[in-house]
Amino acid sequence: MMEHIPWVVCASLVVLLAVSVYYNLKFAKIILRMEDEIGTCLDILDEKYRSLSQVLEIPIFFDSPQVRKVIDDIKTARNSLLIIANKLTSIDQEVITDAKSEESN
Repeated sequence: MMEHIPWVVCASLVVLLAVSVYYNLKFAKIILRMEDEIGTCLDILDEKYRSLSQVLEIPIFFDSPQVRKVIDDIKTARNSLLIIANKLTSIDQEVITDAKSEESN
């Protein structure tokens, strides 16, 4: 009976390793897909930011409070696009900074 214990332990460790590798690959695919989607979203945000900036550079010839409010709303939307893009890119920068600090230790 005692001679079977190492084989049982090795077999259970191999099974646990296989399960771990499966989930590691599964999560890696999810992370890579998510990174691609975030990159695509950042490109769209950048395009919309440029578009809104061009619209805001055009002088307005109508001095209605409603038009002023719409212009202010567009400025707010443009600024929030910039904030969102900066937050999304700062996540990537934090990961790079953390990796560099771990390498130096």
